[in-house]
Amino acid sequence: MAEAHVAVAFSFAITHEGVNINYDREVLNLVWNSGLRSWKKRIARFMNNIHCGIYPASLSSLFILIALVTSLFVTNVDVSFGGIHQLEHYIPGESLAPFTVQLAACVAYSFCLWVTTILFLRYTLKLLLVYKGWMYEGRLKKTSLKTYIWAALVRTLTAKRRPMLYSFQSSLPRLPLPSLEETMERYLHTVRPLLEDERYEKMKQMTCEFQNGVGKKLQLYLWLKSWWASNYVTDWWEDYVYLSGRSPLLVYSNCYGLDYMPLPTTRQVARAANFIHAALTFRKLLNTQTLKPVTIQNFIPLCAWQYERMFNTTRIPDAEKDRVVHLSDSQHIAVYHRGRYYKVMLYNKRRLLKPVELQWQLQQILDDASVPAPGEHHLAALTANHRTVWANARTTYFSKGLNKASLKVIEDAAFFLVLYDEDLDFDPNDPSKLNKFSQAVLHGKGYNLWLDKSFNIVVSKNGRLGCNCEHSWCDSPIMSHFWEFCIGMEVTQLKYTEDGNTVGELEETPPVPSRLKWDLHPECLDLVRSSTLIASDIIAEVDLQVLYHSDYGKNFIKKCKVSPDAFVQMVLQLAYYRDAGCFNLTYEAAMTRLFREGRTETVRPVTMESCDFVLGVDNPDIPAKEKLTLLQRACQKHQESYINAMCGKGVDRHIFCLYVLSKHLDVKSPFLKEVLGEPWKLSTSQTPHNQAGILDTKKFPEYVCLGGGFGPVANDGYGVSYDIASEDVMFFHVSSKRTSPETDTTRFIGLLEKSLQDVKQIFFDSQT
Repeated sequence: MAEAHVAVAFSFAITHEGVNINYDREVLNLVWNSGLRSWKKRIARFMNNIHCGIYPASLSSLFILIALVTSLFVTNVDVSFGGIHQLEHYIPGESLAPFTVQLAACVAYSFCLWVTTILFLRYTLKLLLVYKGWMYEGRLKKTSLKTYIWAALVRTLTAKRRPMLYSFQSSLPRLPLPSLEETMERYLHTVRPLLEDERYEKMKQMTCEFQNGVGKKLQLYLWLKSWWASNYVTDWWEDYVYLSGRSPLLVYSNCYGLDYMPLPTTRQVARAANFIHAALTFRKLLNTQTLKPVTIQNFIPLCAWQYERMFNTTRIPDAEKDRVVHLSDSQHIAVYHRGRYYKVMLYNKRRLLKPVELQWQLQQILDDASVPAPGEHHLAALTANHRTVWANARTTYFSKGLNKASLKVIEDAAFFLVLYDEDLDFDPNDPSKLNKFSQAVLHGKGYNLWLDKSFNIVVSKNGRLGCNCEHSWCDSPIMSHFWEFCIGMEVTQLKYTEDGNTVGELEETPPVPSRLKWDLHPECLDLVRSSTLIASDIIAEVDLQVLYHSDYGKNFIKKCKVSPDAFVQMVLQLAYYRDAGCFNLTYEAAMTRLFREGRTETVRPVTMESCDFVLGVDNPDIPAKEKLTLLQRACQKHQESYINAMCGKGVDRHIFCLYVLSKHLDVKSPFLKEVLGEPWKLSTSQTPHNQAGILDTKKFPEYVCLGGGFGPVANDGYGVSYDIASEDVMFFHVSSKRTSPETDTTRFIGLLEKSLQDVKQIFFDSQT
């Protein structure tokens, strides 16, 4: 009866005395508070947009300028050189006093001067940020005087006031479009070590024909788009690589991240409550745009566009192409526990709930003895099915009634929380525990992750945290930043009591979680069962394992005088060659967030230099010093390729956009078909660190992230995500398909361990 009472805002009855209306004040108050909070957010967003729009100036600078210009004008000092007198003629109102007209003219002149100065500073900063010479200096060569002067100018323009999250967006340059000739030349350079002479000459001819033929037409259209759009890649990349894909999101698209080494509490609901509170604090910083922008060297800004859709976001399946739906606000999260779904309110009387209140709410869920409705236990398996199948099911069975209302609660939630019913952990002496942990967060049981949500937070029975992320809306650095912030806030601010509970006392009872209700059609139940089987097949196919490497980390790599990322890439090339007996196309993601709305570009680690190093390692006739030199050359070449990719001088995104245009124009190109059909046998990515500036491993050496990963990209390839976690620790998350006779995760990890040791031995042998 209590549930029915809360569910109705007001009721009315017709009596002999007329219409009697009985208002439920509690619910109307809830509606009022919700609307009030929404309007406050709109006003705050409007003010924040003004602050970002006038950066690097401020509103106070306008009033100071008006006061200064007016004071000087009154004392017969005309800083406008007659401009104010000219403006007086355009001030309406003949009855106004002369002083009032002069004052209005001073205000108008000051405002125009203020706006002009802002535009000048902003475009000056934009022109300065076009320069990318600093990327190559300091890493590949000495820093020039030109770069020192450039850095001083950028620091001057960005240090005048504290920037907001989106303050730099309008000052970031567009992603430059390389010339067709440059991209074709770079492409040929990247495939040279992979092709025999005859195949290379054939590819060279195809490249020449494309460059001098249809490529010119496609390049012209792409050039027009590069001037019209904020970023000539991003919208097509999201639409065609992610949203148009019809394969299941489970394993094939979504990625994951894991907890840090220390386990602060074994109480599941306490850990979940603190994380929820930290996550919503992060959301508040996003909404108010007060989150400190991520910068390189503390003054070079990166694009913050991807943060916009972190919360209150769901990928909605459609028949041909999915769509990402983002809400401006959400006051609840959706929670899954033992086959049941709940709606958990996050606010009470316009106030964000404290961790102790959130813990109480989650404990109500654990204490709930109710059983799942028919089909509810495995319902999320629908999101693991093929996208078209899920889209049709959503339209057929979830477009009205209870199912529509309950689905809306999940899709409108700030994020999705999974209270996992098993223990997950990390033990350096038992690799199987970390393997199980990773598998639980990547794919779980196939039916306990709502894969459409922007992210799922998984909290194990013993308090371990994991995050499963839908990939279309962001790349890993964004979620890594969020992850670091939340764990950092947990460690430095929220903390736990001695018995592992959240800090504080429950002063008033928060809103009770409500069960979502379902009324699933028998045909829908059959589809849930078949989706569960499909998810089970996907899970059975993937072989995911994690290598915990504690022999060395950044400290040793620095002794080799090479980039840590390049070092790991060369070790991966060595391990892959020993596994496959040949070199294959390798993918590494590099960010392009130095440009507006930038996402990623592909780095191709296989080069002539990397091949020379790999072949030289097992050659007994080559001395250790020469092998170390080969490593350093290969790493330097890789670092150059990586920087080129970050600076918009990559190969693959340009060719991808040309391919999209060819499809739209119905133009057939053997070259594009060949290039886009090449399989990535080794797909790699590095987990970024220390973006939040809270958990620096030098200050908190024990807080080492366990990393994260993704599924294999190719049927007969490997997916490798590596985490250079600290000075002495690295993690490698390796995945492959069990159905492939060419790959074996256990074998690859063994070869990777041997390769790490062999390269270390090369260094020590070279010192003797």
